Amino acid sequence: MHDTGSIFKHSAIDEPGPPPLICFSHLRWDFVTQRPQHLMKRFAQDQLVFVWEEHIACDHPLPFLEHHPFAADNVIALRPRLPHWWTAAQVEAGLRQLLDSLIATSIRAKPVLWFYTPMMLPFAEHLDAAAVVYDCMDELSAFRFADPALLACESRLLARADLVFTGGLSLHEAKRGRHRDVHVFPSAVDVAHFAKSRSGNIEPDDQRRIPGPKLGFFGVIDERIDLGLIDAVAARRPDWSFVMIGPVVKIDPASLPRRPNLHWLGGRSYQELPAYLSGWDVALMPFAINAATRFISPTKTPEYLAGGLPVVSTPIVDVIHDYGQTKAVAIAADARAFVAACDAALALPRGGAWLDETDRLLATQSWDRTQADMANEINRVLRGKQTYSRMVAKAVALEAPVMAAE
Repeated sequence: MHDTGSIFKHSAIDEPGPPPLICFSHLRWDFVTQRPQHLMKRFAQDQLVFVWEEHIACDHPLPFLEHHPFAADNVIALRPRLPHWWTAAQVEAGLRQLLDSLIATSIRAKPVLWFYTPMMLPFAEHLDAAAVVYDCMDELSAFRFADPALLACESRLLARADLVFTGGLSLHEAKRGRHRDVHVFPSAVDVAHFAKSRSGNIEPDDQRRIPGPKLGFFGVIDERIDLGLIDAVAARRPDWSFVMIGPVVKIDPASLPRRPNLHWLGGRSYQELPAYLSGWDVALMPFAINAATRFISPTKTPEYLAGGLPVVSTPIVDVIHDYGQTKAVAIAADARAFVAACDAALALPRGGAWLDETDRLLATQSWDRTQADMANEINRVLRGKQTYSRMVAKAVALEAPVMAAE
């Protein structure tokens, strides 16, 4: 890894190697650790990586771009600041101006443009890119407060993209008919990180005080979580403790059910999660079955399993497809079935055949492998473009007609 002072020096500005990468993300780099963080910090081991975040409205009369180097990840987060009174057209023009300035001052090689949100395409689609990647990790149009323009922007992005990656099978099925080069890359896991929880009870004091058995969840708490189910299960089993870890987003915190055995601990860092897992007996995925969860492939499924815990989930399509046949993951559609599945999970031995089966499955799902496979696909596209450019140059030199690339 490179320190903050050298973070610009390993780019492809004047040297052979992977081109610089600009990742356009709707998620703040330091909010929660999800797919973008896992992948971008791995790409950043070999090339310059910027993560362009959503703009922040401010009182300053001129647009400016904040650079936030995260030295541990070797990534630079970019946070545009724009006057809060600007119109939508002014915002788009301002973002394009800031992006052009970044290219002019910091990047002299064609970058790879990597999109997590189509909403950032309008101010970036004019760039001459080495390649354009759309990594579709969620069906954002189904989320609460989604911009009505998102679907139109996605159509433009699919037309511009050289590659489309999807975060699960359901998304792959939804996108593969809309692009010629779509690849499924389901949620992966840093096994070594979460396996720390198997080494013994290292749980923090705020959880240690909670009586067992403990059934837990970590992740963003929003419209995708079935609060009614959580309340009903907690009511049926007052002798169990339910530990809920994560920031509350897009829903009123007052809507969270309150019971003596329900413990809402708030957000915790990625580094802290194994310690909390170490004190749980069962891991939960109480997702609502709605439009926002139709295409999700939860990263927490393999993370829970890497921590050595059995999992109980509502019937999420990708969870059923990827894990439904494993003894470690139970599927339950209502409160009665959820309680029964948790009872069965509590009865599983802490180790044994079910955990061996889990570990064999996890061995194929590392973020390192996923990033390497993605990089291979990008390199394939880059090689194809270089070959075509050489063919064009040769044809021009010979004054011969050039056939359009397929």
